[in-house]
Amino acid sequence: MDWTLTIVFIASGLLMIGLAIPMIRGNVTPNHWYGFRVKRTVEDPQIWYPANTYAGKLMVVYGVVLVLAAIVLPFVLPDLAADTLAWIMVAILLGGLPIVVLLSWRYLRTL
Repeated sequence: MDWTLTIVFIASGLLMIGLAIPMIRGNVTPNHWYGFRVKRTVEDPQIWYPANTYAGKLMVVYGVVLVLAAIVLPFVLPDLAADTLAWIMVAILLGGLPIVVLLSWRYLRTL
């Protein structure tokens, strides 16, 4: 088994977690580059911090799912071709991002 793709997807999940931690801790000030950046959050720090904390927590869950999927799937589906496994991981990677964004938007509406 080629572990290169597994390592890439584990790294992707760890990157998501690493990017989320400063958001959760409130270390990211309102800006146009990093965080849950929409007009409403950028303009109001009272909304920025809770929205980014929530989005950061979702990103941690998303990152953990990516890491676990990258580690577990090769063992659960050992006979699966590497390219098929890669496509499954890409689907998880790309499918999770819209969920994080939609749930963050939904939370923003409550603020």
